[in-house]
Amino acid sequence: MIKVTIYNEYLHERASERVAKVYPHGIHEALKENLTDEDISVKTVTLDNVEDITDELLADTDVFMWWGHKAHEKVPDEIAVRVQQACLAGMGMIFLHSGHHSKPFKLLMGTPCNLSWREDGDREYLWVCDPSHPIVQGIGNYIKLEHEETYGEPFMIPEPDKLIFIGNYEGGEAFRSGCCYRRGYGKIFYFQPGHETFPTFYHPDVIRVLKNAIRWAVSDYRGVLECPHIKKIEE
Repeated sequence: MIKVTIYNEYLHERASERVAKVYPHGIHEALKENLTDEDISVKTVTLDNVEDITDELLADTDVFMWWGHKAHEKVPDEIAVRVQQACLAGMGMIFLHSGHHSKPFKLLMGTPCNLSWREDGDREYLWVCDPSHPIVQGIGNYIKLEHEETYGEPFMIPEPDKLIFIGNYEGGEAFRSGCCYRRGYGKIFYFQPGHETFPTFYHPDVIRVLKNAIRWAVSDYRGVLECPHIKKIEE
């Protein structure tokens, strides 16, 4: 069983009637319902109980999924470092949509992670860059989303180890919408779709991608990165 923990701020859904209509029980609960499978179990954490992101929780998590937007600064620095260190030690990470500006993502990338954006509800095509990659199995050449927040280049991230999706929008913008990284022993997938006012996390292809990404991100090794003093093995 793959153990997944999902963090969602759970602020938009309680402050906006428009968002509440899309995700009445929160983005985290919609993801939990749609991602739970015979080999995937899911627990959730919100900003209200962010202190529950303990070393014990992270040790018991195979893949951590992060959705944030308007309250990145309210996540304590020590928790962000805790998540970063768990990833370096082999915990998988999936960052969704505005999670590109979350503290853990910035720590893992080492860059500002800024981008261009526009909220017009444009149509988006997510084009598959590598049909052989495990994350896109069961997906065709592209995913069409009727409405999404527009993100555009330049996207100030390190060059991905593997580019999985390129998104393009009605306004002509292009964006690296699915990026894979390896940091320490941990695998990371950044996936751009998921603005709170659109039902992206009910889209069957999006759910398939996220399930594939969960299974891909599981590490076969968990261990603390050390810097030991060593002795010669031969004199």
